[in-house]
Amino acid sequence: MSARRPAVAFIMVTSLLDVIGIGLIIPVLPILLGEFTAGREAQAYWYGAVAVTYGVFQFLCAPLLGALSDRFGRRPLLLLGIAGLGATFLLTALAQSLWLIVASRVLGGSLSANFAVAQAYVADVTPVQERTRSLGRLGAMFGIGFVFGPMLGGLLGGIDLRLPFYAAAGLCAANWLYGLLILPESLAPSERRALTPSRINPFAALAGVTRLRGVGSLVVVFAITAVAAWVMQMTWVLYTNFRFGWGPRESGLSLFAAGLVAVVVQGGLLSRLIQWLGERRLILAGLASATVAYAGYALATRGWMMYAIIVGNFLAQGTIVTMQGIVSKAAKPEEQGRAMGSLSSLASLAVVIAPLIGNSVLAQVSSLPPSDWRLGAPFLVAAFLQMVALLIGWRHFYARRAGTAAATSIERAGP
Repeated sequence: MSARRPAVAFIMVTSLLDVIGIGLIIPVLPILLGEFTAGREAQAYWYGAVAVTYGVFQFLCAPLLGALSDRFGRRPLLLLGIAGLGATFLLTALAQSLWLIVASRVLGGSLSANFAVAQAYVADVTPVQERTRSLGRLGAMFGIGFVFGPMLGGLLGGIDLRLPFYAAAGLCAANWLYGLLILPESLAPSERRALTPSRINPFAALAGVTRLRGVGSLVVVFAITAVAAWVMQMTWVLYTNFRFGWGPRESGLSLFAAGLVAVVVQGGLLSRLIQWLGERRLILAGLASATVAYAGYALATRGWMMYAIIVGNFLAQGTIVTMQGIVSKAAKPEEQGRAMGSLSSLASLAVVIAPLIGNSVLAQVSSLPPSDWRLGAPFLVAAFLQMVALLIGWRHFYARRAGTAAATSIERAGP
């Protein structure tokens, strides 16, 4: 295993550069769309349409790319995804119409399996007992990218709204070259799987994940949690603009704070939290924390309150990655790409559903004055969804614990 350890460092850096590129555009894309729309309501709807387009194609293609990585290796699929992401940024920077922006999201969504393939890569080279911690470190790279990416995007967007897209495209080009020259392959030829129709069907792939031992309805919890999180993310920039008058700079700084909390939790505290609470309690505590936080965002009356809630919601930063760790440990080595690709599909399906809910609700309340509590309706919807996920998660773990206790009793009563 020692000869393969440097590969983990390589994949961490690759993922970091990838996420910084994504983070650069978050504070500016909703504002850029405002250049092509007539008002707030249309702006919210079109931002939702762009997000839905990206999510649909990511959902359809993520299992295919994950299965391809199980067949041909992780490295070529990572390079393909990075190139596609760079092309998406460049097309958006050059776009002079809404339809070209939508077309760029089609390309981006189709080739956006980077993080799922990176998770499979880490699973390839990490012992089972260390997998959740390693995935947490990969999640920390995601957080670091969202520390620096949105902050830089907000600063560059303050100069020119298209400048962050050019910067992100350049970063992808450097990342692609880095991967081409340095990143080794992680999946041995003996562990590769042939392509079959069921392995590239997104719905069949999702069904396969739910059948993994110990997973079951936890996949539903993952999906609902992802929808709630994406409702927040898809409406954050426009909501804070409508509520507090924030521009790209302020939005970038708030996302900087959120990313910093994610880095601290996933990169430093996660293993201690798991040791202290256990995976089950950590997931439930994170779901409960997020439920309260979403309601708090909806009812906040001052910008500083958003920062206080971001910090107070630190337990939620360990929820998704801990569930990913449970799924990864339940999957066989040759199934890691498909399993992580299926979770990526769920996350992308959440990107489809979330704007249909959150952005539609935000568009309906966008004309209300900043002081009206109803302006936070999208976040109240997210709080409700997260509460539903909490109840399903509690029921799942309660049933698992009861089943384990029953099995233990039978063993003790046996001959």
